[in-house]
Amino acid sequence: MNCIITGASRGLGKAMAERFASGGYDLVLSSRDPGRLSETADQLQKRCPAVSIRSKPADMARNEQVLALGQWILDSGMTIDILINNAGQFIPGSVHDEQEGVLERLMAVNLYSAYHLTRQLLPAMMKRRSGHIFNICSVASLQAYPNGGAYSISKYALAGFSANLRDEMKEYGIKVTTVYPGAAYTDSWAGSGVEPGRIMKADDVAEMVYTASRLSPQATVEEILMRPQLGDL
Repeated sequence: MNCIITGASRGLGKAMAERFASGGYDLVLSSRDPGRLSETADQLQKRCPAVSIRSKPADMARNEQVLALGQWILDSGMTIDILINNAGQFIPGSVHDEQEGVLERLMAVNLYSAYHLTRQLLPAMMKRRSGHIFNICSVASLQAYPNGGAYSISKYALAGFSANLRDEMKEYGIKVTTVYPGAAYTDSWAGSGVEPGRIMKADDVAEMVYTASRLSPQATVEEILMRPQLGDL
């Protein structure tokens, strides 16, 4: 079984890579930072020597690199069992005063990368009539919040893409799950002053995604909504 994860070198992506590797999945990992990606792949390979771990750097804001990643996956001839569209970026700001170009940047990373990579890999999955796609959205996909701006807009769009994909792929036996995580402690929270125990662990999200992937072919978890026990910050 193969699992493809974008944005895999840190945060939720790395946690999900660790969980699927420990579950015996062979991994294909991608992220923008070649050094960090290589380090993550090496760590996982040492921890899980029985699985195959391959990696390819890609800046998911650049469509030509997204398509090159997809073609590299297709050229390998691997079966696409799990695709986790996790690559994303957060830039704080408000619609009325954020810098010009922020929306375009965040739409490219948070929406277009998932859209184009999925479209490239879908024909092979549809031919096999199997596979499971996870789109990592956010609670920002569900409700506007202060300083959310273009980030929230892009995550709303990703949720819309995921909902449409779910409807289209039913007849092909391909599962689609939209994941809405609240705050989970990752590197981006380090130095923020937020107590780690106040918010979720990245492993919590990884465990839910892994569990949803293990259901019988006739069952699909359409949405996963997770928040810290004490609610959003």
